[in-house]
Amino acid sequence: MRRFERALTREMAAGAGLAFASLASIFSVVLLVRTLGKAAIGDFEIDAVLPMLGFGLVRSLPVLLSLALFIGVFMSLSRLWRDSEAVIWMNGGVGPWGWARPVLVFIAPVVLIIAFVSLEGLAWGARKQAEFELVLAAREQISTLAPGVFTEDRQGKRVVFVEAISQDGRHVENVFVQSFERGRMGVTVAKQGEVTQLDNGDTFLLLEKGKRYEGIPGAADFWMAMFKSYAVRIPVYEAPPHSLKVRAMNSVDLLRNPDPVKMGEWVMRLGYPISAMLLCLLAVPLSYANPRAGRSLNVVFTVLIYAAYSNFIGLSQGWVERDTLGVLESLLLVHGIMLLALLSLFWRRFRGPWAS
Repeated sequence: MRRFERALTREMAAGAGLAFASLASIFSVVLLVRTLGKAAIGDFEIDAVLPMLGFGLVRSLPVLLSLALFIGVFMSLSRLWRDSEAVIWMNGGVGPWGWARPVLVFIAPVVLIIAFVSLEGLAWGARKQAEFELVLAAREQISTLAPGVFTEDRQGKRVVFVEAISQDGRHVENVFVQSFERGRMGVTVAKQGEVTQLDNGDTFLLLEKGKRYEGIPGAADFWMAMFKSYAVRIPVYEAPPHSLKVRAMNSVDLLRNPDPVKMGEWVMRLGYPISAMLLCLLAVPLSYANPRAGRSLNVVFTVLIYAAYSNFIGLSQGWVERDTLGVLESLLLVHGIMLLALLSLFWRRFRGPWAS
């Protein structure tokens, strides 16, 4: 019995490791292409590609680990049935618990890692990504000033042009600024200016010896003013959306001030380790394959179960956020149905009419 468990554990570890490496590589390539595309259109600088790639991998780590575990367990057990080793072990006295025990021992530490990453790591990654994006926004406020280039901010409300800029990037000459605020368009021109950053992080372009025109486009109602000094505030980053704030909260903070949105995030985080454990146990009865029959139907059925389960976990988050279901009802509905399906398949495989 111990020999069977050691051999099965080694094979599952090798299969899960290979699956995780393959999935992480494919996901990294896809995420790298998307990140490079955003960098190409100017969303952030090229040196921010690798950090953004790392944040994306951390965000997807629970899914990658769960899927790799499921593939490793399913493929290893399927090979035993395909090579008729499973029949030999069952005739030697390996029952349902004999199949489930090595799977539980193997997946237990990885499920704990998934639980830690989903409950704490995802929030930490979201916070670090938000902080990094703020740093990029602060850098962008100064680096967008390039000589001879019309630069538009992210909101599309201000265009800045400078003819010349000093080597330290602080002093500019022959400045043109066009802005659109409160339904009125303003045009500011100045001979020179200086970039100044305050202690609170706000960045201003201090213009000297210039003129400002302001009015409604197409109307004769406008005014002109001459100034010796005029400060133009370079736009600061936009406040992060509420969903990002929720994703960046610790699990304890989600439970401390519960509301439907926070409880929906809690249900999603809790669903990762629960689904990983149930899916790996479900792979035991699903892995059965008749050596004289094809395996395609069984594999397709397994993939459909995984996809349906994952989608229902996402739906459960929406149900809780819309206050359609409570946390306990959502967990019991989604994971309880999967648990009943797991017990039913175990009975049919080892005790019912399909018992091998």
